[in-house]
Amino acid sequence: MSGLTLEVGRILKPHGLAGEVVVALITNRTERVEAGSVLHAGTRSLEVARSRPFSATGEGRFLVAFRGVESRDAAEALQGAVLCAEPIEDPGVMWIHELIGAEVLDLAGTRYGVVDAVEANPASDLLVHDNGTLIPLTFVVRQTQEQITIDPPAGLTDESFRR
Repeated sequence: MSGLTLEVGRILKPHGLAGEVVVALITNRTERVEAGSVLHAGTRSLEVARSRPFSATGEGRFLVAFRGVESRDAAEALQGAVLCAEPIEDPGVMWIHELIGAEVLDLAGTRYGVVDAVEANPASDLLVHDNGTLIPLTFVVRQTQEQITIDPPAGLTDESFRR
């Protein structure tokens, strides 16, 4: 394990008698629960033996069987566990953990602050800056681990948003 892990889901409850559990993913990357994937619950590593969508309890839910978890008692011991996994390498995709802490500049080099968080929003997720400024991800044109370049339309930002 590289050391950096991201929360990807939670074990809600056991299902049946053979050790399956209901997992709620908080990621759209369903490969996290494909056979062979490894998830971490605290210090314990759990390898997915098999999984399938479980729509009876809501979207983003899966029935998952982990290797070595073969009884209801073993599954009950995992109930409530937060599942983490290493980041997925996917060029061209912006990951929240890579945005946090990055400095935001526009194309002219004007500094807008440092990203403290990313806030979910139906139209476009928002970069939340250390000064409270919100900038839609839609306007990001370049990203490195240290810097995000934006190209906002005229009027979106004014002098009060600049640092």
